Amino acid sequence: MRTQSEYQQSRLISSYFSVTLSIALVVFILGVLGILLINSQKIESHFKEQISFTIYISELTKPIQIKQLQKSLKLKKETKNVVYISKEKAAEIHAESIGEDFIEFLGYNPLLNSIEVKFLSEYVSPAFLDKLKTSLENESFVDEVYYDVPLIEILDKNIKKISQGLLATTITLLLIAILLINSSIRISIYSKRLIIKTMQLVGATKNFIRKPFLIKYLILGFYGTFIAILSLSSIIYLIEIKYPELDLVKKPYEITMVFLIITILSLMITGISSFLATERFLNLKTDAVN
Repeated sequence: MRTQSEYQQSRLISSYFSVTLSIALVVFILGVLGILLINSQKIESHFKEQISFTIYISELTKPIQIKQLQKSLKLKKETKNVVYISKEKAAEIHAESIGEDFIEFLGYNPLLNSIEVKFLSEYVSPAFLDKLKTSLENESFVDEVYYDVPLIEILDKNIKKISQGLLATTITLLLIAILLINSSIRISIYSKRLIIKTMQLVGATKNFIRKPFLIKYLILGFYGTFIAILSLSSIIYLIEIKYPELDLVKKPYEITMVFLIITILSLMITGISSFLATERFLNLKTDAVN
């Protein structure tokens, strides 16, 4: 059978754990959104630079013409890289993707030699690609030019909307974070309202009573933020292993800045909330505490 003292101690630990967990969860979500926000441009660039602009070369084209076209494409400031794919190589890739040798079935290779171009993200737009497509198709040795038009249009129209949505979501969640952390701290301090009033009755000043509460909840805020940052770091590490092309840790100062901002926000919200909650009970009349 637990004593009253043990029961109170258990409730106190439970209260502190609840506050720490609330802070950790809220700060973690804010951190995720912050990292997404600062990397939205990088993610956009990554997807845009994966889009292939494929130029199919006519069957009777001379090798010198293909080399000249490759060279002119490489010299363009918009170009990221240029790869020549022979019809034999294209057949191998296609056979691998469908899981059978279609040449054996058809008796010949219907594919064409091609040049695959990828452009720097800032130049990938419907206007630029359409203009280049029209220009290349006027060449006598170019059979066809292909790129994913719907995908380009979707990326071009929606990336900005996604970034704006992320910003709005981050601001909304910041407000929710303030309310949640404030609510958790108020409930926790409410359970100690009798202690606060008892200390006042024996002559303790407001600053004397308030100080340990502020220190305690700032420490809890730090613990919660530490748990959140540890979780975020683990997730970033796993993403970096699985998707190294995203380069999330290529600029560590960006992630460090996010961690610093969420730490400052967490401690500010925790400090202000504990100050206001303590002040509320300090200003209550003794007969209103119960």
